[in-house]
Amino acid sequence: MASQVIKPNVLNAAFLAGATETKQKLVNIPHNQQVARLYRHGLKTLSSWAIDREVFLDEATKLRARFDANRGISGSNASRLLLEGQQELQDNTHPDPYVCAYMPGGTLYMRNPPLPIDVCFPEGTEVPADAPKITFNPDMTVCKEETGKSAVGSVLVDYAKKKQGRVQ
Repeated sequence: MASQVIKPNVLNAAFLAGATETKQKLVNIPHNQQVARLYRHGLKTLSSWAIDREVFLDEATKLRARFDANRGISGSNASRLLLEGQQELQDNTHPDPYVCAYMPGGTLYMRNPPLPIDVCFPEGTEVPADAPKITFNPDMTVCKEETGKSAVGSVLVDYAKKKQGRVQ
């Protein structure tokens, strides 16, 4: 007896229509922007591998020369080179990439954060006049409402974009 493939009906027509309507379409990024992103990611990967600044600068110059050598290429060669570059970047990705010290994953991230005033001076205790009135964000910058960087209350940190936002 031949084996039969059974396809389950997971979504009915109404769900399929709703899913296709709300599905986000991929953004079509122009070729020159893809190349610029590849170059930027290449430099970031290079900074993870080359600790010494002089070595980094020498290697960054070589990387820039590789990009400049292929500047005028168009068509299928450009697409091929872009795919090869993306594959090379993926192959050379550092297993433990460099992270700024004060960003999530860095060595200074939330190191010794100051205690909130209400913890230092519980209810019924007078807060001294010379007590600090500032609060700090998770990246140890000062909270400022006007800059939109105020982490009072619960905070979400987007590790991919290295940005923080407030929980509402």
